[in-house]
Amino acid sequence: MSRNTLEQIRALLNSEGIDFREVKHAPTRTSEESAAARGESMSVGAKALLLKTDDVFRLFVLPADRKLASRAIRHHLGVKRTRFATREELHKMTGLVPGSVPPFGEPILPFELYADEGVGQHIDRVAFNAGSLTHSIIMNATDWDKLAKPERFRFSQES
Repeated sequence: MSRNTLEQIRALLNSEGIDFREVKHAPTRTSEESAAARGESMSVGAKALLLKTDDVFRLFVLPADRKLASRAIRHHLGVKRTRFATREELHKMTGLVPGSVPPFGEPILPFELYADEGVGQHIDRVAFNAGSLTHSIIMNATDWDKLAKPERFRFSQES
């Protein structure tokens, strides 16, 4: 990638005049650690997962306090198989490590973007690791939805 992902996200948000708060914190590897570092509840977290659906990689965003319902994805997309991208695949395609993937497709990441209906539903705010395990962004969920333009459907369940 020509510029690092965090810089790309900052530039996109600033160019669109979107208010956001950036939090620098110790490295976080789990949704629980990230929520604590940000001072936000896990339900505000927007967990982004890169999945291979049959032969296509796609990015899926769900509330951090929920888990993926792969069957719903297979049914909605009409695919037979889903699996998480490996650490190596993720790094090769994005330059990122697990836990640092932000909830953005184009122009930030080269993937179709899908968001669970629950993202930003109860609290109009989303928080996410922004291409780094040490930098998070917290922003209005409505702004995120308008900017990211994900296709929305239900693909999460209670943890």
